[in-house]
Amino acid sequence: MKHLRDPNKLMPDEIEAIEKQSLRSLYSAAFDFGFDAFDIFHQSSDDPKDIAEDITREMLDRLGGYQVQQRILGNVDYRKARYIILPDFSARQALFVDSKAEKSSSSAALQMSQLALAVRQVRSGQEVEHRGDLPTMSFHGGQPFITTTLLAHYHYEDQNNKYRLKQLTLASIPNGVLQDRYNPNARDTIWIVGRNAPSRGEEFRVRLSFQRLKLKALWRVQTVEYHLEDRTIRSEWDG
Repeated sequence: MKHLRDPNKLMPDEIEAIEKQSLRSLYSAAFDFGFDAFDIFHQSSDDPKDIAEDITREMLDRLGGYQVQQRILGNVDYRKARYIILPDFSARQALFVDSKAEKSSSSAALQMSQLALAVRQVRSGQEVEHRGDLPTMSFHGGQPFITTTLLAHYHYEDQNNKYRLKQLTLASIPNGVLQDRYNPNARDTIWIVGRNAPSRGEEFRVRLSFQRLKLKALWRVQTVEYHLEDRTIRSEWDG
């Protein structure tokens, strides 16, 4: 394919462009899915996390794009090998999309197995660093793929024994190549402390702060609001 770039040779700004285009695609899919997401949440009796995963998969089925017939592995809800096409170049991409359903709208819980970025933050007065388990670039079928991680965060509430979906937050989590731009040190971070107890042997967890990420790059966090009174969604691309 003409202009197909080796992920090892991608510059930071080019990786930013890949991640922005990928989030735009997911945002378009969520917008196209419309109020159906609210109805599925409201009508289902399943666990909210399972509902969120189902909605994300249905949305991504509408995503389309240029798929690569290659299986990839990872601890996320949706994984796809594909070509990412931009005006000036193309690259093979390992796309990972994870779903979260929480009653908090300001942050999302993540595991290290879902990140290609190191977590640098202060915990209990001590600076810590944990490497993400996903590689920044990986080989599948003998070909290199750039890792791109997106998040679909469903903010819901319990209402009369039903789940009411209030907001969908879509976020693009930076690739590890962009570490110095988004989390250069423990004091300059996009993370807040997750709920895990090392003393009990629990795995390291972290929470992504949407506000901190937006302060780094406004476009990396997009929101879709659901309004029951007129059964509409309201959203506008930010940044």
